[in-house]
Amino acid sequence: MMRAPRFRYYAATGAADAARALAGEERAMLLAGGTDLVPNMKRRTQTPDLVVGLRRCGDLVGIRNGDGLRIGAMTTLADVAADPKVHANARALALAAGSVATVHLRAMGSLGGNLCLDTRCNYYDQNAEWREAIGFCMKAPKGTGGHACASPDGTGICWVATSSPRCWAVSSTDCAPALVALGAEVTLRGPQGERTLPIDQLYANDGMAYLTKQRDEVLTEVRLPGFGVRGSGFAGVRSTYWKLRRRGSFDFPVLGVAAMVRLGRGNVVEEARVVLGAVASRPVLLEESASLVGQPLTDEAIRAVSEAATAHARPMDNTDFELSWRKKVVKSYVRGALEELQAAVR
Repeated sequence: MMRAPRFRYYAATGAADAARALAGEERAMLLAGGTDLVPNMKRRTQTPDLVVGLRRCGDLVGIRNGDGLRIGAMTTLADVAADPKVHANARALALAAGSVATVHLRAMGSLGGNLCLDTRCNYYDQNAEWREAIGFCMKAPKGTGGHACASPDGTGICWVATSSPRCWAVSSTDCAPALVALGAEVTLRGPQGERTLPIDQLYANDGMAYLTKQRDEVLTEVRLPGFGVRGSGFAGVRSTYWKLRRRGSFDFPVLGVAAMVRLGRGNVVEEARVVLGAVASRPVLLEESASLVGQPLTDEAIRAVSEAATAHARPMDNTDFELSWRKKVVKSYVRGALEELQAAVR
């Protein structure tokens, strides 16, 4: 049985309290549902000295209307997936949250935890003995868990691309692509106060430094501006989320496709976003989805975007399935997601 290393635990009573606890520690991590952090601690890929628990932070829980739909970061994935307001206004998010892991893990895992999910790789998500046998990797370098790294300069090697100066671990969050497609914002609370930013700015395309969130900041809330407000600019929104994985009951995504269109008079597309997940170290917004704007959602327009999507998928040996097939399936999934939205309009 794998056991977690020794650590200190602090039960925060609110977001501000959690931020203060983080500020005083160099090696501290937040514990939400624990479905990602705890297994990583047992594998010694993450070894915090201090774990700051968020279970008692009531200010981080709940789904409510106000100036849009607002979802607390500690709201469970099960509650997000089942909420009628989310289904009615942000179907892609409901589908994404409902596709994470298993029923039991969705009852534990939180929305904020899924958005901050550690990036994944075949060479990283292994036990300590397995990683020691290959000399460890760049994402778990010298000083992490007391292990030595393979390279002489102490920086480690990315076994996916051995000459690369960066880590290629992939973003495997389901909810982030859906929320990027929906134009969501996130609120972060740190010792100096709050800041709000578009959710796509929360991510960086680096397998190690994959979040722009500061070490002492807590993700407190997800906002969908305009949702739930009568007469809002989000009338006519259609969205969906498609997920590829080997075992449909609980695996991480090998590909996620979130699609959103907002239709105006005559079913002309006024806004469109298609986002790929699990193809890079961050969710990838397809610039080509802007070509859908200004015309009905036709077969020709869908075909053009799905063809262009393959250029953004550059599979590497860091997750499941054969590389060339993973690239081909991107086209099929983008087309399928957009055709679903097209059928909903008719």
